[in-house]
Amino acid sequence: MRVEGLYAIIDNSLRPSVSNTEIAEKILAGGAKILQLRGKGLSSKELLSQAREIRLLARKAGALFIVNDRADIALLSNADGVHLGQGDLPIAEARKILGKDRVIGISTHNLEQAIKAKYEGADYIGFGPVFGTTTKADAEEAKGLQALREVKKSVNIPVVAIGGINLENIKEVIDTRADCVAVISAIVKADDIKETTRRFQEAYKI
Repeated sequence: MRVEGLYAIIDNSLRPSVSNTEIAEKILAGGAKILQLRGKGLSSKELLSQAREIRLLARKAGALFIVNDRADIALLSNADGVHLGQGDLPIAEARKILGKDRVIGISTHNLEQAIKAKYEGADYIGFGPVFGTTTKADAEEAKGLQALREVKKSVNIPVVAIGGINLENIKEVIDTRADCVAVISAIVKADDIKETTRRFQEAYKI
């Protein structure tokens, strides 16, 4: 499955009144074809349980399912892949766990990291934050659209733009020719998660 379009990240720490599984159901109903489960505050047991539930939902919807950070949880839940941070397992070590058929992506914050990730065997890179974001307490400074364009021109694997992307600025990001836009708070915090997801999907067709 291609890494393109909307890349929806599920994290109910932004909305504790709704479970990650419920968020996943609404996002999938809105037409998203890529989901990532982020469970920073969850125990390994909780994360595995939720990953298995969401994996089943994603499979029924024909969507790609990625687990954030944890290659072991990705393997045990039969996820389609893992998304790594700069401080997580090296790509080569994650590949030993997951094998050649699962997707491995990695967050990058500058051109050097992006090129390094490509040569180390990443299937895609995340780049950002493009705009300012409050979703992550340790987020880097905003990199901007021009930096995103430079990264896109310099690597021949899919580039997922992330950080502060919403319905007001998504067209600017799409115009950089980024393959994907990753969205967290603009979807998870939306009054209508399903409809908001659909609107992000529609932005790619305009």
